[in-house]
Amino acid sequence: MVRNTRGQVSEARSRLLATATRIFYAEGLHSVGIDRIVAEAKVTRATLYRHFPGKEDLVVAYLQGVHEMEREGLDKALAGGLPAADTLRAVAESIAEGIRSAHFRGCAFLNAVAEYPDPAHPVHQAVLAHREWFLRTVTDLLAQVGKTPPEAAGRHFVMLRDGAMASGCLADPAEVGDTFLQGVDGIVRFRLDAAAE
Repeated sequence: MVRNTRGQVSEARSRLLATATRIFYAEGLHSVGIDRIVAEAKVTRATLYRHFPGKEDLVVAYLQGVHEMEREGLDKALAGGLPAADTLRAVAESIAEGIRSAHFRGCAFLNAVAEYPDPAHPVHQAVLAHREWFLRTVTDLLAQVGKTPPEAAGRHFVMLRDGAMASGCLADPAEVGDTFLQGVDGIVRFRLDAAAE
């Protein structure tokens, strides 16, 4: 985060990032040029490069912003004081709401990794870091639901989410959201039933 001499977050940086976030998510990463971002953010190229040495740095910052937004949403669900099973359902409901939203264009991270397939690239690394955090968080919650090892169930949850994110762009988002919620509920119920045996 870049702050000015008064310790405030740079307004120009915030404007650049907000503009890039809107356009990158709606139109893709490679298809959007720096000139357009600069024009729509109403800053100079020099200002852009003062905050982001290159376009890829801006893309990584965009993904970090999406990560922080998702993390805040998940932290809110965790802070609700619900049992882990209900927290998982709340997380799933939040994802389903996103899929049903009017401006849904898939998962920002899956979209980004499709454009940056090299595992060593910083954009790809930002995607992997987000996914590892999400998988770890979901798996930790699943460990509190049932007695069997939670790792397979965590991967199952993430795969259901990935499929829902892709399907939400191709099919009826309401049906996709409902199917995703049923799948997550199935994971939770299976673990609860196995623990009760």
